[in-house]
Amino acid sequence: MTDAAAMTRLVAAARDPRAYLARWRSKHPGAAVLGVLPMNFPRELGHAAGALPVIVPDDQQPITEGRALLAEFYCGYTRNLADQAATGRLAVYDGIFTADHCIQLIGAADIVRAVQPDTTVFLGMLNSSMNDPWAAAKIADTMQRIRAEIESFTGNPVEPEALRASIRAYNRDRRLMRRLLDERSAGNAAFSPVELQDIIAASMVMDPGEHHALLAEVLAEPRAAERDDRVRVHLSGHLCHAPRRELLEVIEDSGALVVDDDLYYGRRYLSTDVAEDGDPVQALGEWYARRNVTIPCPTRVQQDVDWDTYLVDAVQHNGAEAVIHLMPKFCEPHMLYYPELRKSLEAAGIPQLQLETEHEGMPLETFRTRIEAVVERARRRRPVRV
Repeated sequence: MTDAAAMTRLVAAARDPRAYLARWRSKHPGAAVLGVLPMNFPRELGHAAGALPVIVPDDQQPITEGRALLAEFYCGYTRNLADQAATGRLAVYDGIFTADHCIQLIGAADIVRAVQPDTTVFLGMLNSSMNDPWAAAKIADTMQRIRAEIESFTGNPVEPEALRASIRAYNRDRRLMRRLLDERSAGNAAFSPVELQDIIAASMVMDPGEHHALLAEVLAEPRAAERDDRVRVHLSGHLCHAPRRELLEVIEDSGALVVDDDLYYGRRYLSTDVAEDGDPVQALGEWYARRNVTIPCPTRVQQDVDWDTYLVDAVQHNGAEAVIHLMPKFCEPHMLYYPELRKSLEAAGIPQLQLETEHEGMPLETFRTRIEAVVERARRRRPVRV
């Protein structure tokens, strides 16, 4: 297979996951497809039970019937989930599984329960208080509950060796994708932000072995790109779902070069591997705790890590000249934490811009003007060349 053909298959899975799931089911009759809601559900447990755990994307369709099911002050992603449930688009998943306590996400899950009463909807809530002495034991207990639920749902045991194999498969795929992000931070912009997002989105849908094989095909043919003179930008935010592709295109069309991010459909999702030795369920609990250290999340409480400290350090490490905050409208954790981010970046003298995104109707040309302004501001801060 050529690298172009492999990339085409990755893009197809990212942009039309239902078609991919239909093909997967035809090859795995009787196997379950789990609809997983972000951000921290251990997909390895579902994979080890012979199921395909898929992170349910915002399918970027206009919200119709969902408007009557969730209030307008819910974020666009959760209203889209409600619309998918109301119109039957969630029927491709045999059950819905989540491990995060977001009020809006739980509201969307309740809509699934209401309109699809025969569908299993499971919440194995991972605790958000990370420093308490009981936190590790509680996380371990929740991982065991999730394991038991998946075993009951699929009818298959999650054997330790099968779970270790799944952990290795997901780790291998994460490492390959992180390599692309690291290369971009180092100056090789061979893959655009849209291409990188499609690669990561495909990994959230596909079997990890299949995704890794396709991505390896893509990378078999080197695609070098010289570092250019555009302003290096770090994208921050979008904790649950992907930014619109057209917004990513506008950012780079406006004179910016995206060199790093802490987006969910980006480095945040790929940041941390699971330990491959020892008890595998315990390793998943430790993975969950380490994720918040690698890239802190405003939905977690941990006194010794902060998103704002991480963000300043990341900018200094990756050489970004400005930060663009992508804040989904009505995302309460991001809204509440944003003042701290802003103050820390201002104290460090880092130019920044906040863009409030929405599921529909984003003013892209207005965004373009504002992005061009922060790019020009960052450019003028560069040392004068003699």
